[in-house]
Amino acid sequence: MADGFVEGFDNTVDDALFWLSDNADFLFDGARVVLDGFYRLVLDGVGWPPAWTIALIGGALGWWLVGRGFGALAALGLGLCWATGLWPETMDTLALVISAMLITLALALPLGVLVGYTTGLDRLIEPVLDLVQTLPPYIYLLPAIALLGYGTATALVATVIVAMPPVIRLTALGIRQTPEAFRELGEASGVNGWQMFTKIRLPFALPSIMAGINQGLMMAFGMVVIAGIVGSGGLGKTIYDAIRTLDIAKSIDAAIAIVILTMIIDRITQGLVPPKEKA
Repeated sequence: MADGFVEGFDNTVDDALFWLSDNADFLFDGARVVLDGFYRLVLDGVGWPPAWTIALIGGALGWWLVGRGFGALAALGLGLCWATGLWPETMDTLALVISAMLITLALALPLGVLVGYTTGLDRLIEPVLDLVQTLPPYIYLLPAIALLGYGTATALVATVIVAMPPVIRLTALGIRQTPEAFRELGEASGVNGWQMFTKIRLPFALPSIMAGINQGLMMAFGMVVIAGIVGSGGLGKTIYDAIRTLDIAKSIDAAIAIVILTMIIDRITQGLVPPKEKA
């Protein structure tokens, strides 16, 4: 009986995907065009400057937001990415992460604020977020491939799904953690709902929100590497190709580039929160 139930469930899922593919292909074709176009726009923005310009920008941001030593290391690290001959792939990966995170923030931040404000909604959404974070990340590639085909759009969708839960969780947590005394003070002062959000709740929630964005970025970097198997390009595809051809040196170069890029983005996003607002 159990085998029959599992087989029936699997057939239902397959039939649903085939039905969507056959009857809503115009929607998914349009989504693929939009996602690919958005990615190309971001890639043009980060890809057209020469490597030394990006290295200087990364070093300057690191110097300003983290410290002089980190700024120098960031510039040297980006220079190393160029020296390995993987600069185009590094920029492809950076563009993919930026694109995915912009979409993630557009979806997850409003939802996180809504969950933070709405009593009981967190109990409804928490199991969904638990499920998304518990499933193996590559599992999201399969339905995306069926509906969007191979390419950047599939990688973006899978990356957004993986990156959203920590942003939603920590945004909602930050909104809920506004001290009661400050909320009462705002109400006594006669502030409206928007002023309560922007002047009281948001400043208290900002460290938690930035922590969520930081965690979402880390999840996105992990996912874009896995997404290399669906033809997303970048360092993920480089590693995937190196594995298939047993090119150990190339896989190590790509892994180093990913680590450098991840560390730079990680520290810079942490440095975006003013010291007095850090938890």
